[in-house]
This record gives sequence, C-alpha cells and structure tokens, in this order.
Amino acid sequence: MFDSLKKKLQNIRTKFASNIEEVAGAEPAPPVVEESPEEVRAAEPGPSRLASPEPPAPREVVPEEVREKPTFFNKLKVLVREREVLLQEKDIEEPLCELEMVLLENDVALPVTDEIIARMRRDLVGRHRKIGSSVDDLVASTLRSALCGVLGEGFDLCGYIREHERPVKILFTGVNGTGKTTTVAKVGHYLQKNGFTVVIGAGDTFRAGAIEQIRTHADRLDIKVIQHQAGADPSAVLFDAVQYAKAHDIDVVLADTAGRFHNRANLMNQLEKIRRVMKPDLVVYVDEAVAGNDAVIRADEFNRAVGTDAIVLTKADMDPKGGAAISVAHTVGKPILFLGTGQGYDDIMPFSPRIVVDELLGDDA
Repeated sequence: MFDSLKKKLQNIRTKFASNIEEVAGAEPAPPVVEESPEEVRAAEPGPSRLASPEPPAPREVVPEEVREKPTFFNKLKVLVREREVLLQEKDIEEPLCELEMVLLENDVALPVTDEIIARMRRDLVGRHRKIGSSVDDLVASTLRSALCGVLGEGFDLCGYIREHERPVKILFTGVNGTGKTTTVAKVGHYLQKNGFTVVIGAGDTFRAGAIEQIRTHADRLDIKVIQHQAGADPSAVLFDAVQYAKAHDIDVVLADTAGRFHNRANLMNQLEKIRRVMKPDLVVYVDEAVAGNDAVIRADEFNRAVGTDAIVLTKADMDPKGGAAISVAHTVGKPILFLGTGQGYDDIMPFSPRIVVDELLGDDA
C-alpha cells in the first residue's frame, strides 16, 4: 500500500540526514588546549618518588564533593560532547524542495503539501542538534510529526457507538462505482466482529441490481436487510430500517444510498430529504483512494453540499501514491474512518494516522 510514496519518502529522509550531517561536519572543531610547562612537570614522577623505599602512606578518605571536583580537561570533554549544530534554512532547502515535488507527484493536494513543508521548515530551522545525536531520528520524528499533523486523529467508530444512544444511524454517500455498497457490507461485518448488532437499509432503489447486491452481501454475513421494491422512495426505506432497529434493540443502522454527483441537483435534494427523515448520527462519504486529487475535490464538494462526518477510501491496496489518504482529512476537515484494502469482507482497516505514517517511513517492523 502506497509503495511509491513510501520509497520516495525514505529517500528524502536519507537526503535530509545527509545534509544535516554535512552541516555538522562543517562546524569548527573545538580548540586544542595545550598543557602548560608547570602542568607537565607536575604530572611527571620526581626522583624522590622513584627512589623512596618507604611504603605508601595510608590512603586518606576524600569527601565526595572534593573527589568529584571537575578538572579543566573534564570540562573540555563535556563541552565537546554537548557541542551543538544550529540548523539554518539553507541547510535543508534542497531536501525540502525535493520533498515538495515527491508529495505533488504522488497526488498530495497543493494546500496539504504546503502545510507539510511549512511544518518541516518550522520544526527544523533554528533547531539545535547535539553532535553525536541521531540525525535520522531527528529527521524521522520531524517528518512523522508533519504528516500526522495533516492526517488528523482518525475516528474510533466502536468507541463512538458505545458512547451514543442506540441505534446509531450511519448514512453512506458517494459517487457511482466507488464500492459504496460493498463498503456498507464490510462495515457491517466489522461491527459484528466487535460485538454490535446491525441492520442494513437498502436505500439505493434506483440502480439496477442494487437491492439484490446488498441482499447477497447481507445473507452471507447473516445481517437483516430492510428493503422496498425497486423505484421506491429511499427515505421511506431508511425510515423503516430505523424503526426496525428501535423495535428489535439493534445497535447500528447502516444506510446504503444511490451513488450521485454533487452537481446533480435533483439527486442532492433527494439526499437532503433522506437526511431530514432518517436523522443520521454520522454521514460517511465513500470514494476511491486511487482517484487521488479527484477524490479529495469530490469529498470537499459533497461536504459543502450535504455535510460529511467521516470518510472511507476504498481500493487503498491498489494505490501506490497515497495522495488521497494524506490529503482528504486535512482538505475536508473530517477524519478518515476506514481504508478498503481488498475484496474480502475482512479487507477493511480502521484508519490510524500513526500506523499509516510509520509504514510510510519504514518504521512498521
């Protein structure tokens, strides 16, 4: 997942470290302090000491504070050990430019790229780095912080359900052909595995075969489906799904809807009616990770038109770039809920920014 971006980010990480090491290597070495003649003579053994036949006197116990008194040379060692490098903008400008190009080439939206670069520059320029400390750790922690900063906190769906009145109503929206219906089934299976009861509302009453598709998924997963005949009012279907959940103490209602584009006024008005009737607790927008910037733009437009609480990106396993996953949460201002990672019902991954960033930076071992 995101293999292209992963490889290039690790190269950039090496580039940053190399530049910072060069800065450290260019720092002037500490002054060499020569011993004075008096110190040299004091250190040399005298004749009387060599010729003395008398046994050494009993060792005197020296108080701790006197015995540990630092000498000039000990102080110099500490000075060398703690000498620092002050990073300047010119020291990191080249790898920052390369990082910017890598992000843009991998479909990271321009505003998000600008934010990552600004965070990197702010955290590194003027930074004091001790000589001998790990440069790679410094670069990795700074890049990790910048990426996590734009990815946000993620969304704990199970925690949300536990904390809210049942049934929790989740409405799925999105454009045609992005895997929305399959995502509804995957989320239903995920919730079942976490101990919740689920009912699905077959709200896509217009697409040919949509009701049969969601019914097939639900039968395989042993999930109840509420459906009407093809062409029925989807608001009525989803209203009935909510009433069924209340009557049977079901924890979660998952509402499938027909795919639509934000610029189709009649379909967007219908979606607004569904929201008024169903009163969902969460509106989840579904799109493909492989759509890159198009997914980011569409998510933002859907959010402006009808509102969005969280996002699911499907086909993340087929996306070598990762630009949509990095960009969408920051652009829309809403968290990513899941990544779809395959065709099976278990192929859905709760989105954890920290885990995703660790994988991108090669720290997932």
